[in-house]
Amino acid sequence: MDIAAVRTFVAAVDAGRFQSAAARLSISQQAVSKRIAALERDLGVQLFVRTARGAQLTIDGQVFLPHARTLLHAEEQAAASVRPGRRALRVDVVGRRLAPAGLVRDFHLAHPEIGLDVVTLPGADAAVDAVRSGLIDASIRAVTMPGRRLPDGVEATPVLDEPLRLFVGPTHEFATAATVATARLAGRRIWMPGNIRGTEWTAYYDEFAAAFGFTVDTIGPDFGIEVLLDTIAESSTLATFLTDRTPLVWPVGHDLRLIPLCDPTPVYPHSLLWRADNPHPGLTALREHLVASAPEHPYGRTWAPGWARTRRAASTLPPDADSGR
Repeated sequence: MDIAAVRTFVAAVDAGRFQSAAARLSISQQAVSKRIAALERDLGVQLFVRTARGAQLTIDGQVFLPHARTLLHAEEQAAASVRPGRRALRVDVVGRRLAPAGLVRDFHLAHPEIGLDVVTLPGADAAVDAVRSGLIDASIRAVTMPGRRLPDGVEATPVLDEPLRLFVGPTHEFATAATVATARLAGRRIWMPGNIRGTEWTAYYDEFAAAFGFTVDTIGPDFGIEVLLDTIAESSTLATFLTDRTPLVWPVGHDLRLIPLCDPTPVYPHSLLWRADNPHPGLTALREHLVASAPEHPYGRTWAPGWARTRRAASTLPPDADSGR
């Protein structure tokens, strides 16, 4: 439907005469008549009748009027949604219950005036492609994947190195430990049914396991976090990795333990990705907020894969390992 013709129709109704509508729209009266005639042809009905007192709506015109006003309002909203500074900032996070979502929530609390649209894409490759193509404004991910580089124009800066914790039930051998040296994971079984081949988090944990000699077990369908909590609580051998920033609540009877890993502390490196030529004003605010609020390391030596971007280079490898920083 011709929006200009609809706007002319509404202007003619509000003005009461085609001549007055023409003056409001800064067009000729003949142009007003042509637009309304074209609209009537498209709709197959007569919208006005001419009288001595001006243009009067027909019954069909009266029925069409509220829908015409709604259509013009929708056009204005559509245009406003993409005007500079008006469109919501679209940010991808690796999971809505993980640390990146918390970082974005903190940004929203600090800048409630900036609209946000939070999405979750299936992996780093999809996120990088979406940033490059402009489908999203930013993503918080571990970058880069082993052997791959970011496309030209896509930039990344570290915003959080998140220390991992060992998550065990009350009968696990490490259940009473205040801390666990990361080297003691060697030969142990870490259960992570949510690890998916081709994702950046699976690449991280595969290299982590290879560096410290433990096994990542992905056997079994992923029934979600509640089933994982139940299984870990009942097992004396299974463990998994979580962090202090993972907001979880479990039944008191589970008596689950979240134990710091140390010497070195493995960190999961989150970076903000964005396209350098993206003009959205909220993107600058997001970058500045995340960089300014990123915590420094309070936990000594750290480990991360060699391909990961971390907030500082000081990291340590286990004996005989050949990757990491």
